[in-house]
Amino acid sequence: MDFTELVDLAAEGVGGTVLYATDDFFASKDNLLKPKEAVFIDGKYTDNGKWMDGWESRRRREHAFASAPASDHDFAIVRLGLPGIVRGFVVDTAHFTGNYPAACSIEGASISGYPSLAELLSADVAWTEIAPRTDLRGGHKNRIEVDSAERYTHLRFHIYPDGGVARLRVHGEVIPDARWLGKRELPMLSDLAAAENGGVVVTCNDMFFGARHNLVGPGRAPHMGDGWETKRGRRPGPDWVVVRLAAEGQIVRAIIDTQHFKGNAPDACALCVATSRDGDPPGADDSLWTSLLPSTRLLPHTTHLFEDELLAHAPATHVRMRIWPDGGVSRLRLMGLPSARGREESGMRRVRAMPHAELEAALRSCCGSSAWVRKMVALRPLSDLASLQAAAAQTWDALAEADWDEAFRAHPRIGETKAAAAQSATAKAWSAGEQARVSEADPKVTAALAEANRAYEAKFGRIYIVCATGKTADEMLAIAEARLGNDAKTELAVAAGEQKKITALRLDKLVLR
Repeated sequence: MDFTELVDLAAEGVGGTVLYATDDFFASKDNLLKPKEAVFIDGKYTDNGKWMDGWESRRRREHAFASAPASDHDFAIVRLGLPGIVRGFVVDTAHFTGNYPAACSIEGASISGYPSLAELLSADVAWTEIAPRTDLRGGHKNRIEVDSAERYTHLRFHIYPDGGVARLRVHGEVIPDARWLGKRELPMLSDLAAAENGGVVVTCNDMFFGARHNLVGPGRAPHMGDGWETKRGRRPGPDWVVVRLAAEGQIVRAIIDTQHFKGNAPDACALCVATSRDGDPPGADDSLWTSLLPSTRLLPHTTHLFEDELLAHAPATHVRMRIWPDGGVSRLRLMGLPSARGREESGMRRVRAMPHAELEAALRSCCGSSAWVRKMVALRPLSDLASLQAAAAQTWDALAEADWDEAFRAHPRIGETKAAAAQSATAKAWSAGEQARVSEADPKVTAALAEANRAYEAKFGRIYIVCATGKTADEMLAIAEARLGNDAKTELAVAAGEQKKITALRLDKLVLR
C-alpha cells in the first residue's frame, strides 16, 4: 500500500498540534497541519511581509537578531494526534518556490502523559531519527518514505537552514495507549472501529466525494465533506467499505450516522464480519463474510443505533459495511468487547513498537536485572505473549548469581514500600498491588514478618523474596519461616524461582493490563 493511503497521524482533525517553532516570523507554525491544501493569494501582505499559507521562518543572519536560537537551523515540535508507527512523510512546499528550506530531517520521541513544553525542549527527551536529512524541492509534495517499527507520540521537524513549508503530513499506523481497552478485570466497551483506537478503513470500492478514513474519525462530522461518500453509481449497488478493527472482538452496538447527508444518504445498509490474520479480506467476495446486520433502511441526516438487530457472531477482526445504492455516511461506530486474543494482540503490538529506551524501562519494571533487560530487548520482535514468557524464563535461568541479586534488590521487603534499588512508578504500583493483603494483617503478624525479614537477610545476605500476589501476610510469614531452614544453594534457587513467577505475572500486566 502507498504510505499516503494510511491515516495522517498528525492531522489537525485528530488532535495533531504544532507546540513550538524556533521562529515563525513570516507565517505561523499553526498552518503546518491544516487539513486543506495550501493557497496563494497574490498581493496579500502582512506587516512582516508576504502572507503565506504555511510555516515560514525568517532568513537567518548571524548575530542579526538577539532572539535568534543558538542552533544553525529552525525546527518545530509536533504532538501527534494519534500516536503510532510512522511509514512516511509528505513535506509540502506548495507556493514556496524561492523561500523553501534546502533540506529537512525528522526525529520522533515516545513520551507518556502530558509533557510540558519545557520538558519537550529539555535534554531529557530521547529523540530518535526517523527521516535523515533529505533535500527538498520548492513548490512540491516531497515524499519521504521511512522504515520504522517504533511508536512515537511527538516529532521534531528540522528545516535547513530556514524557510517555508506549507503542510506536513505524517502517515502511519495508529498504536493507541494501553488504556484504551480498560483493564482485564473491568473490561470497557470500546469503539473497535475508531481510528484513535487503531481501527482503520483498509479499502472501499469508491470514495469519489469523501475519503474512507473519515468514516472512523473522531467526534461527529462537522460537515458533509468529513464523511465517506461515493459517486452516483447509476446501478443497483451496493457500494462497500472494509474496516480492520483495532482489536479482535464481539460487536454489541453499531452506530451508523448519516449526519449532514440530507439529499445523498444511502437508502439502506448492511454489516458483515470476518476473521482473518492472513491479510485483509476482499470486500467484493461475499463468501468470506458473515452477516452482522441484515439490510436495513437508513434515513437522511440521522444517527442510527443498532443493538437488538445485530446477529450473534464469533469474535471478528474485520467489518464490511455495504450501502445501497450509493451515497454518504459520516461516521461508523462499532462498540464491542475485545476477545482475549484481541487484547493480547493489541498489547503485543504496543510492546513491539516501543522505542528502545521505553522498552528497556518497561522490562525493568518487570525484572530489575540489567543483563536480563538487555538480552530481552535484543530478542524482539516476539510474536505473542507465550513466546515473550518463554524467552523471559529462558533468559532468566541463564543469568549469573550477581544478575539475580540485582533483580532481588529491585523489590521492597515484604511489608515495606521502598526497595533498596530505584524503582519506576510502574514497578512501585505493581509491588503495592502484589503486597496489598499485608495491610489487612494483624499487627502481630506484620511484626513477625519484619523479624523474619531480618533473620532471612542475616542468614542469606539478601532480602526475602516471594511471589506475593494473592497471598496473605500469614501465608508469606509461614513460607519465610520454612525457607529459613534451607541451605544457601537451595534457597538461591527457590528465590530465583519466585522472581521468575513475579516476572511472568508482570509481563502479563505489561501486555494485557
